[in-house]
Amino acid sequence: MSLAPNQSRHELKGGARLLTATLPDRASAALVMMFAVGSRFEDDRIGGVSHFIEHLFFKGTSRRPSAKEIAEAIEGVGGVMNASTDKEITAYWTRVPSDRMELAVDVLFDIISDSRLAPDDVERERMVILEELKMYLDQPQDYVHSLFEAIMWPGHPLGRDIIGTVESISSTSRDDLIAYVKDHYRLPNLVMGVAGGVDPNQVVEVIQSRLTLPEAVNGGAYQEAPGPLSKPTVLLHRKKTEQAHMCLGTRAISYLDPDRYALDLLNTVLGEGMSSRLFLEIREKRGLAYDVHSYTSKHKDGGYFAVYVGVDPNKAEEALQAVLGELRKAADELIPEEELVKAKEFTKGRLRLGLEGTNSLATWLCQQELLTRRVRTVEEVIGLFSAVTREDVQRVAQRVLRQPIQLALIGPFSSDRVFRAAIEA
Repeated sequence: MSLAPNQSRHELKGGARLLTATLPDRASAALVMMFAVGSRFEDDRIGGVSHFIEHLFFKGTSRRPSAKEIAEAIEGVGGVMNASTDKEITAYWTRVPSDRMELAVDVLFDIISDSRLAPDDVERERMVILEELKMYLDQPQDYVHSLFEAIMWPGHPLGRDIIGTVESISSTSRDDLIAYVKDHYRLPNLVMGVAGGVDPNQVVEVIQSRLTLPEAVNGGAYQEAPGPLSKPTVLLHRKKTEQAHMCLGTRAISYLDPDRYALDLLNTVLGEGMSSRLFLEIREKRGLAYDVHSYTSKHKDGGYFAVYVGVDPNKAEEALQAVLGELRKAADELIPEEELVKAKEFTKGRLRLGLEGTNSLATWLCQQELLTRRVRTVEEVIGLFSAVTREDVQRVAQRVLRQPIQLALIGPFSSDRVFRAAIEA
């Protein structure tokens, strides 16, 4: 465990954990409550239940019976509050003036430990989520990523949308919701982070009295990630669109893998920012796309590397060939030293700038503790990036990019033949 001098870690009742970062010069303080539960813990019948619950927790408690009263409690002091659901994590957070931390603790614990899940609220929110899903399905630049995940993790919860499906959202009952909360919202699954102008000892004291969730471990384990993919796959969703949307990539590595730092630098070289290889080749040199970028997704037992391109349908094959050329080049050739230095400086700068806010710092501490059980300082992580060599980047490029290519695309195509030929070559 490595913490900065202004940070501390506290083991609390029932296995809950708290990480604090004292920043005396900040006028704000953020509280993040992160649970080890997300969409990969769900079976298909109740797909989307983690996200459904996250929405419902803001609808009313015994003490604050309406969404209005919950919102006003935080907004009444100028604060903000929100939540998010991912594959392995559900997080609730609020940022308030630093002298209102006790209120922040009270409100967040109220919603996660005493939500009414009232039948009327369940039905109303079911309709809201179905509309959210329809909106998402109507946005091909977003939906193509879901199609890509479906072929990256075929028949597995990791390949299902976090929001669920029309069928699962429609059929999930209030009893299903209550049972899921009871199973997963438990103290051993909870990590909290507090950052800002606060006294950590006072925070511990305030939080300890609110730890009323069950202390025993429960919650089913998730399915392990499936084995390697054996062949390239194309999934074409035919739609009359002005622009073709392509997402392609390969299986990659988990967030526990030592190579993750080299993979992040490879991703930066290829598709992060306006000086990346893909941006310069696809947009600046060839003029094929407005948006082209790469990204990685990492889970406890696997992950993937992906490239997104939005392109004129008539230029889609050319754009795909150009992307594949850049991926092959990264695996075949050592990157120049100056390009690696640039990628390292980009990554270090993004990391430091990204952690300036109290909320982002509290979230970063929580994620490390919850997912890896090891908290590193910013300087330690920067040191790990600094140690990556050109040979490391090429080795990881060969490890990742020489796997079978998976391609999802949305556009007005009558056939996937040319795309299949490209990725099978």
